Amino acid sequence: MTNSVETRGLSRSFDGNTVLHDLDLDIREGEFVALLGHSGCGKSTLLRILAGLDEEIGGEVTVPARRSAAFQSPRLLPWLKVWRNVVLGLPGRPDRALALKALDEVGIADRATLWPKTLSGGQAQRVSLARALVREPELLLLDEPFGALDALTRGKVQQLVAELWRRHGCAILLVTHDVEEALLLADRVLVMDEGRIAHELSVDLPRPRDLTAPEFVSLRARLLNWLGVNRTLEGTPS
Repeated sequence: MTNSVETRGLSRSFDGNTVLHDLDLDIREGEFVALLGHSGCGKSTLLRILAGLDEEIGGEVTVPARRSAAFQSPRLLPWLKVWRNVVLGLPGRPDRALALKALDEVGIADRATLWPKTLSGGQAQRVSLARALVREPELLLLDEPFGALDALTRGKVQQLVAELWRRHGCAILLVTHDVEEALLLADRVLVMDEGRIAHELSVDLPRPRDLTAPEFVSLRARLLNWLGVNRTLEGTPS
């Protein structure tokens, strides 16, 4: 299987402070990869580079031409109806039928003619996903897209992303702070530390995944240990 993403010796500095250090990364076509790490370790910087939003870099980056991104903030334009937000930036005249198809896929076609300010947080994030997927990306970049959602909505949107990934077959890189989220969704989990990939974990568990399964609990403990979060058997901080 060929790679959707390849970086070799990728570096990025800001005002003399090196954020990414000679980073090598491969993501296979159709693979779901989650990226964990403490704040400031370079996760979002890496995602912005892969999205083409930051080009002042060293090293080599290979990504598909068709790629899109969704962020923690849905970034919807308040003066455009929902359906127009979905097809914003696509060539040609705004295609309402295309927007409705994408909105139907994320379960909110009935919100197409509303203004963004009338949407709940979960609905707005679904619109953001529709906008990303309407471009039929080979690579989907997700920067903590569930971070601002309540627990119930978060779980529903996580399930939606898993279903959309199976349906579209694109490669996904998910930046998250949530260890359980990474293990629930990803084929492989990477842990960044000081601008490098410090650890890598394959998640060879059947889907849908059970948070209480011994194998899941074991993988979670390993990731928490790599992140410097040690817990007792009762689940309280040690």
